[in-house]
Amino acid sequence: MSTRSAAPAAPPAAAPSLTPVFVRLKLSLLRNGLRQSTGRTLAYVASVVVGLLFAAGVMAGLIALRGNAHIGSLAVLLTGIVTLGWAVMPLFFPTGDETLDPTRLVMLPLRPRSLIVSLLTASLIGIGPVFTVALVTGSVIAVADGPVAAVVGVLAAILVVLVCVSLARAVATASVRLLTSRRGRDLAVLGGLFIAIGAQGVNIAATKLGRPDGLSALEPVGEVLRWVPPASAISAVQDAGQGAYGRAVAGLALTALALALLLWWWQRTLTTVMTSPDSSTLQAAGKDSGRSSQPGGRGLARLLPGGRTGPVMLRMMRYAWRDPKTKMAWAMAIGVGLMVPVVSSLQGNGTIYTSFSASALLGMQMYNQFGQDTSAFWMVASTISTPRDAYLELRARAFTLALVAVPFVTVVVAGTAAFIGPWSDFLEVYGLSLALLGALLATGALASALFPYSIPSEGNKNVAPGQGSIAWFSLFGGIVVGSLLSSPMLALTLWLHLADLHGLLWILLPVGAVYGVLIAQLGLRVAAPRVARRLPEILLAVSKG
Repeated sequence: MSTRSAAPAAPPAAAPSLTPVFVRLKLSLLRNGLRQSTGRTLAYVASVVVGLLFAAGVMAGLIALRGNAHIGSLAVLLTGIVTLGWAVMPLFFPTGDETLDPTRLVMLPLRPRSLIVSLLTASLIGIGPVFTVALVTGSVIAVADGPVAAVVGVLAAILVVLVCVSLARAVATASVRLLTSRRGRDLAVLGGLFIAIGAQGVNIAATKLGRPDGLSALEPVGEVLRWVPPASAISAVQDAGQGAYGRAVAGLALTALALALLLWWWQRTLTTVMTSPDSSTLQAAGKDSGRSSQPGGRGLARLLPGGRTGPVMLRMMRYAWRDPKTKMAWAMAIGVGLMVPVVSSLQGNGTIYTSFSASALLGMQMYNQFGQDTSAFWMVASTISTPRDAYLELRARAFTLALVAVPFVTVVVAGTAAFIGPWSDFLEVYGLSLALLGALLATGALASALFPYSIPSEGNKNVAPGQGSIAWFSLFGGIVVGSLLSSPMLALTLWLHLADLHGLLWILLPVGAVYGVLIAQLGLRVAAPRVARRLPEILLAVSKG
């Protein structure tokens, strides 16, 4: 019997590459996003033009500094700053790129390794990578010297760009559960505060670097950063040009090792995200079900006063912790109030009187108290039937603000006296700060009754359309009146100085504290009957957002 040999099995067809698909997906998302409105298209085009001009300016400036003795320190510092930006941007702007969310792909039969290559390639499309390439190219040209350094520079540029993009992807994947939650959105709202602080840091650095031989101040930082990847790759280019080939290889090896670790971490977190269920909702439900229903509350609620005051204070604290707009306002007030003395000190013109910013900015949080309630103010209004009820409501809100403001003002004034000085002015400035805080609490309560406005819950605007003039008049009018209410304390301070009674300046602290309490109490008493009479008007004004 003859046997017929079996035909060899056909080799399995190779799986098509996902990279072109993800590149087209990235371009389609970008194109469709620009089609939503003309304004968005113009804004994007303007940002691209400005970004390209800025990138070209940075690149030209680095090339112009070629040959400077401190250009290496500047190059590694700029590389480190850009890398830090790539690391934090996904946390504060998670919706800037829809492809940053790998949970959109969990239902597709994709392997993490091939997915990483495709996502990494797609991430190279955009103004961010272009700016990074321009900065790295300028840095390489500025520090390279000779053909060996040029070859090392090409490798260094590729490694730096890949590390930056991989870092952003790995951070976004590891924190995707947070970024898609309410707290993640709150974190994105707080991005404005970090941008403001970073802008001040850039301003201070530019001022110092603009001085003669200002780049020499970067040498201590450069000596540290030149061994931190991916800045070590830029340092390797300079080392290769100087003949230090061992240090150059070490710098490139550190950056390559960092890239390998980032890709490994990204693959592990990507596998975890795409294969594990999102149990955050179940965990939250378990925590809620496990809470005991104690009549006296738990935690901070037990320490609050009884009656109407305690529940109102607890409600305001929850607003400050949970509501993004309220949290942003508090964070900006605290951050800027602390930043003003620090910035003025670093610029060399600091004075202890800059600590007044803490009282001013936190006292302004008393303005438009009912606007943060929005349409839910009807529940508050339903509990107010007499001026006494309105007074208790306003007093509890003022207590909540003072609970944070008084300790913060104490820390800022004491810190400013310690670092800027002199300590002899501490009691004087502290007393004036408490008096200013009390005056702003008084005017804020009155402004909340007379000039309420709505704060939209969605979008970036803090004032509803058509109410901008009310907000500006309430704010600046209240500041002017608050300054006038503080004038007696200012007059007392000037008199003690002019009369050469410096030994009695200490009395400004107790007098300022008592004056602040009394003027705040007076403002609450004056505002309370107006709140009780204008409840319908206030509800209408704060419900427009």
